[in-house]
Amino acid sequence: MKRIAIIAAAALFAAGCADGQGLTNQQVGAVGGAVVGGIVGSQFGGGSGKTAATIAGAVVGGAVGSEVGKNMQ
Repeated sequence: MKRIAIIAAAALFAAGCADGQGLTNQQVGAVGGAVVGGIVGSQFGGGSGKTAATIAGAVVGGAVGSEVGKNMQ
């Protein structure tokens, strides 16, 4: 659980630094959301179900993160 909190904090920190790196907030949000979503998804299921949950979490997290990043100034 501690690892998830560290990765989530790093993703949020990276989103705040998007302007100086040539990346848009939307791109950073998508990547950060995919990472966090994949980690959350990996906590569910077992075997191939766990893999599917990880992939689904990454896809949904990426989409949500992209929208959040797009709306950030």
